[in-house]
Amino acid sequence: MNIAIVGTGYVGLVTGTCFAEMGNNVICVDIDKQKVAKLQSGQVTIFEPGLETVFERNVNQHRLHFTTDLGQAVEKSQIIFLALPTPPGEDGSADLSYVLGVAKQLGKLIKDYKGSSQQKHCTRRHCRVGAPSYCPKCYCVV
Repeated sequence: MNIAIVGTGYVGLVTGTCFAEMGNNVICVDIDKQKVAKLQSGQVTIFEPGLETVFERNVNQHRLHFTTDLGQAVEKSQIIFLALPTPPGEDGSADLSYVLGVAKQLGKLIKDYKGSSQQKHCTRRHCRVGAPSYCPKCYCVV
């Protein structure tokens, strides 16, 4: 399976590394060019016990890749996960601007979508209002 993980912070890097360890081809995307350069050179950018060993193994086995090019990742992937910051807004609610910003980009990049009649749009207001208007073929899974 070819998987894209958008965001290479604690959640994204650990998730991508674990999916690669399970035998998947993973491409992790981030807008931070310096972070991506470090990851491409084999440098782990966070501390998580045991991560470095698994990271190195999967980079060396060519299952774990890094890029700043979202289009490249989308083109090569069957599944896309968003692992993006959702900092608290002024009222304490989650600021979804990063998530909705990437959803808007994905709406322009995704050319093919395969789903099933079992899938439904999520009922959370932000996804219902934001994501479908960007990408009517996409489904939010929260």
